[in-house]
Amino acid sequence: MTTSYKLTALAAALAGLPGLAGLAPAGLVRLEAKGVSHDHWRLAGRDLVVRVARFHQWGLTPAAALAYEAAAFERAAASRHTPRLHATMPVAEGLPMGALVVDHVAGRPPRLPDDMGAIAAALAALHALAVPAECSPLLVHDDPFAATLAVIEEQAAFLPGAELAPQSREAIEAELDWARAEARRSGRARPPLALVGTDTHPGNFLVDGGGKAWFVDLEKALYGAAAIDLAHATLAASTGWDPDCAAALGRDEVRAFYRAYFDASERASALGPTLDEFRRLTWLRTITWFGRWRADWAASKPDAKRRAAPHIAAHVDASLTPAAVARQRREWFGPEPLRLG
Repeated sequence: MTTSYKLTALAAALAGLPGLAGLAPAGLVRLEAKGVSHDHWRLAGRDLVVRVARFHQWGLTPAAALAYEAAAFERAAASRHTPRLHATMPVAEGLPMGALVVDHVAGRPPRLPDDMGAIAAALAALHALAVPAECSPLLVHDDPFAATLAVIEEQAAFLPGAELAPQSREAIEAELDWARAEARRSGRARPPLALVGTDTHPGNFLVDGGGKAWFVDLEKALYGAAAIDLAHATLAASTGWDPDCAAALGRDEVRAFYRAYFDASERASALGPTLDEFRRLTWLRTITWFGRWRADWAASKPDAKRRAAPHIAAHVDASLTPAAVARQRREWFGPEPLRLG
């Protein structure tokens, strides 16, 4: 569902919040849109940002999506590496998906690989938060591998329309066969649950003047496997997403990131057995999302496609080439496989 909102309605809703009386549309400054799901507006003269959703990739109703995202910001704030939530503006006429007011983080895009240690520290702080007895409304992936595979299967249904090269399609199907077999394997290790960001590519972080990394997009946060966040922060399909920090990490740089995470975390022994399989699964999740974007969302969500930076289409296309697919698979099939666990 893609929706449009009215700037006058947004300004009027903001003006009704404590301390913002008299706010006019001219007091809203649009920030550069690099993703496809949200618009962001800076409140002039205030350290606040308004997040206005355009559509929700999980297909939640507008009210449910708004409540979900608000809960994610509230839960993650204790990590001190995410913006605080200040207000929730409900769904209303002219504001069909509502909006959130959060801290403005004065920061820059990460520089890779130099800032990967800061990203590792931010993720370690997020994952260290206690899992509450009642997790709702956030999703809980009790079996993170099976839950992620279910997402992959939904996305993979669109691969026939993604116009993939035969070599790419064959390789992705082979990865699907591996994931299905792994999901059925008895004795498969299940990692401890943690609050995870899910969409932890480097472009969703900002680095402040003190070198601290902030994770700023909690739309997809849930309780699941920390290993997925670590993989998504370092896989080439993810690190090339945002043109402001696009880079491909070398093997030593990936290993250094994982070492930095474990230096800041107490999860090394619990996550070790799952790191490699979840890295492979996370790549499959990302690459099938790219296939669905090209086959479905880029057509069915024209507003999202229009707003998406040209780099996104180029990166999706590049990541789906046989060469890129083969290059990634060499990480686990090459003469010297990357072993993290």
